[in-house]
Amino acid sequence: MKRLVILAALFAAACQPMPANGGKTDLVQAAPATETQAAQTPAAAAADCAQRGGKMLPQGRMQTLQCVVSYSDAGRRCTDGDDCQGDCRIEDAAGTPHAGTAAVGQCQATSSRFGCYTTVEGGKAEATICVD
Repeated sequence: MKRLVILAALFAAACQPMPANGGKTDLVQAAPATETQAAQTPAAAAADCAQRGGKMLPQGRMQTLQCVVSYSDAGRRCTDGDDCQGDCRIEDAAGTPHAGTAAVGQCQATSSRFGCYTTVEGGKAEATICVD
């Protein structure tokens, strides 16, 4: 019986709401969000994207509209991300070298982060990733 009372008290305590300050006693108030941090309206995002030379395109599994900018050095041979406007990548899954081995890639075509690819840094292949 005593165990049942203790168990009931533990469950009741677990159901209590958290204090507004998350239980902390020395909170530092966060700075208010600036205009650049605030969410943009779709029209403002599209205008900002166009100003950067991009297009709003559906991206990823959720097909959310994101700004995709084409890079002028797309397809150029590279051995490091510093050689490109974007990443230095190997996008051919069949010919992908193992991570840590010497590799030469191509500068990515657009700013899209989606798909399967291997980045090349310092002349060596990184691990292959798939972003969806």
